[in-house]
Amino acid sequence: MSLHNHLVELERRHKALEKQLNDAKHHPATDDLQLLELKRKKLALRDEIEKLRMKDGFATLH
Repeated sequence: MSLHNHLVELERRHKALEKQLNDAKHHPATDDLQLLELKRKKLALRDEIEKLRMKDGFATLH
């Protein structure tokens, strides 16, 4: 997989986690540990995206 395709896939997963996190925040059955785990996964993806972009000279994630 090319670096560009890998970044696109990571960004897609990051956006999906963002949506999942927002949905979970508004669902009464979601507990704090579930929210924390989603936030951790989202942050890890963002860090990986930033690392790859820095390595290849791409612009940063918004």
